[in-house]
Amino acid sequence: MNVLALALLNIWRRPLPLVLKEKLMDPIGASNSWRWTGYENSWVVLDGQLVQSISGGSHWGGGMFIHAYDQARFGYLTLRNGKWKDRQIISQTWLQKARTPTLPEPTYGYMNFFLNTDRKFLPSAPAGAFVHIGAGTNMIYVDQENDLVVVARWIENNAMNAFVGKVLEAIR
Repeated sequence: MNVLALALLNIWRRPLPLVLKEKLMDPIGASNSWRWTGYENSWVVLDGQLVQSISGGSHWGGGMFIHAYDQARFGYLTLRNGKWKDRQIISQTWLQKARTPTLPEPTYGYMNFFLNTDRKFLPSAPAGAFVHIGAGTNMIYVDQENDLVVVARWIENNAMNAFVGKVLEAIR
């Protein structure tokens, strides 16, 4: 992820948090409290300016820090196949690829798309459900079959399936 972030920084020639804010977070109505930072030693010179190359995960002092409201908005965007109101923000084709199981690990798609292939990841959920997971197991559960987005913060990895099962049982 870190190499991808550096490559994108070189393509856009702008700090990636600004690109994310403009292209995704502002269009979905996210708050202004989220932040995306790099490591202390991840500064590069770009067009004569010192710019921080952000990191992929919230570990070792870098990454994205975001609250549940904004996580839910992002989950809703992926629930709606990248469309927010009447605007396509993320390509449907890209999202379809992101939800395609990888050969080495069929429950993993692109970046933080954790898939429920053959209901292995979350046996209590539909096979088409997927989860975005961040550090500390901050989970965005996305279930298109049930038209549902659920955010759970700081949940234990081994509690995710039971939690989703209880949510689904409650809506039945």
